Amino acid sequence: MPGRPSLAGRSLLPVLRPTSGMGGGGSALKVCADHRGGINWLSLSPDGQRLLTGSEDGTARLWSTADGQCCALLQGHESYVTFCQLEDEAAFTCSADCTIRKWDVLTGQCLQVFRGHTSIVNRILVANNQLFSSSYDRTARAWNVDKGQVSWEFRGHRNCVLTLAYLASWDLPGAPCMEEAMAGGLLVTGSTDGTAKVWQVASGCCHQTLRGHTGAVLCLVLDTPSHTAFTGSTDATIRAWDILSGEQLRVFREHQGSVICLELVNRHVYSGSADRTVKCWLADTGERVRTFAAHGHSVSALKYHAGTLFTGSGDARARAFDAQSGALRRVFRGHAFIINCIQVHGQVLYTASHDGTLRLWGVRGLPRSPPPRPGTPKRSLSRLFNNKVGCAAAAPLQPT
Repeated sequence: MPGRPSLAGRSLLPVLRPTSGMGGGGSALKVCADHRGGINWLSLSPDGQRLLTGSEDGTARLWSTADGQCCALLQGHESYVTFCQLEDEAAFTCSADCTIRKWDVLTGQCLQVFRGHTSIVNRILVANNQLFSSSYDRTARAWNVDKGQVSWEFRGHRNCVLTLAYLASWDLPGAPCMEEAMAGGLLVTGSTDGTAKVWQVASGCCHQTLRGHTGAVLCLVLDTPSHTAFTGSTDATIRAWDILSGEQLRVFREHQGSVICLELVNRHVYSGSADRTVKCWLADTGERVRTFAAHGHSVSALKYHAGTLFTGSGDARARAFDAQSGALRRVFRGHAFIINCIQVHGQVLYTASHDGTLRLWGVRGLPRSPPPRPGTPKRSLSRLFNNKVGCAAAAPLQPT
């Protein structure tokens, strides 16, 4: 709201108190129930001062991480909000109304409407002063953030485009023959047509098509130093690709259900699946290091933080695992439906659910294991794809 004092330099945690019992034992510090529909996504600002939620009720809300209070209500979309991204000075939302909106984080006013997609906008990504989007209209687009105009339209997928990732030009090889083509960086998209595509942002041309999956590509992450993309699919595999050459480097096979979410940390890939497990793999070899079980339904969200792996599940619970040993450390109970997204800041875990609530949980007291060393691990959609792929029937549990 206008005139709201700066939170800079203030401690963000002591004002929060458990709603019941001990917050360190898995009960919520605060329950935010202002939305009138399920929350589809949750974004944390780079400075850690605000949260942004996008909901089935067609609105987005800004929240203070200092006290969990709603700072602003963002109204204007004509259908449900599918995804959102929060920057320090602006908030971005996309919707089933085919538009993207940019908002002032202090006043809650809409600053820009991006029009052009002809179907549901699934994802957005703000990077390098550009806005990228993916849609059910089978396209991805690049926009001028300030003017709201389309810079490029990326056409080539044969079905809806779900997921996005971006690699900036300064992270790419500097060979003279590549400089012009790579000047705007590379955009990687994943689609229900079973492929991922790599696009030259400067020209709008398709640089590579990554073929190999036999099901929809639901998620992807990029490893910048090695120029490698990791894609997860409904075919139950993860695949690693060289995005410059298009070569498939390796296939990670052990899941018994769709791979819904991925996290890449310290040369380890964590994958959440409809088979009710998370698996940890060596990124460079594809070897499985360990399996995190105990979930009662699909794993819909992942977040690694300070040696702890946090998961959200279709069983309406969040969990904290020791990332190195795989031991279950804590279960967070309270949500009524699937947890669509999780974030961690300081000693607080934030979970957003299809039950319409944002919950804040204390994670103080969780053991902090050192991050795994690369190469020396301890052995051992309201609609189809709007984060609700995790609601698909889970496969029977398999031995690890």
